[in-house]
Amino acid sequence: MTEKERMVNGQIYRANDAELRADMKRARVLTRLFNQTTEEQQAYRRELTHQLFAQSGADLYIEPPFRTDYGCQTTIGQRVYMNYDCIIIDVAPVTIGDNVFFGPRVGLYTAGHPISAQGRRDDLEYGKPITIGNDVWLGGNTAVNPGVTIGNNVVIGSGSVVTKDIPDNVIAVGNPCRVLRPIDQAEEDYWAREKEQYFAEIAND
Repeated sequence: MTEKERMVNGQIYRANDAELRADMKRARVLTRLFNQTTEEQQAYRRELTHQLFAQSGADLYIEPPFRTDYGCQTTIGQRVYMNYDCIIIDVAPVTIGDNVFFGPRVGLYTAGHPISAQGRRDDLEYGKPITIGNDVWLGGNTAVNPGVTIGNNVVIGSGSVVTKDIPDNVIAVGNPCRVLRPIDQAEEDYWAREKEQYFAEIAND
């Protein structure tokens, strides 16, 4: 079994393998080209992200700068926005759903290293997948740790460190991140009224 196969299977592996270094170099080239683009080069940005990621849906928008290890382990849904300084360490699969917002400096970290110092000196590492559902907003400086699944319709407060799974339809915050309260019908009704008022105001301008 190759080091890449071990990495993809979630087993202990060494990242200083020639095949993995080549994959990482490809990602570095594509992200460097992407980060050098201007606002007038949206079509070129889309071309680069289609090359970089395993899959990326319509209306993906990433504010440079952006960093990732491989890209080819990341699948992104429709209408996803990533603000400045997003980092995706995708030694294991990263799956991002539809209608997802990232605040500035969000980090998705699938990589883990041995607790043993000798294991780290031996360049051993492993990865656990991260899954983010639909309609999720991750506040600025949120860090998502290896093996975490975030459900649908979730808001994660800024500065959170997400170490465990988060269920659907909640607001969660903190280090470690914990559920603060549910997103219930009263919340939905409040924002429906706010939206209605907004459209009424702009109609009268």
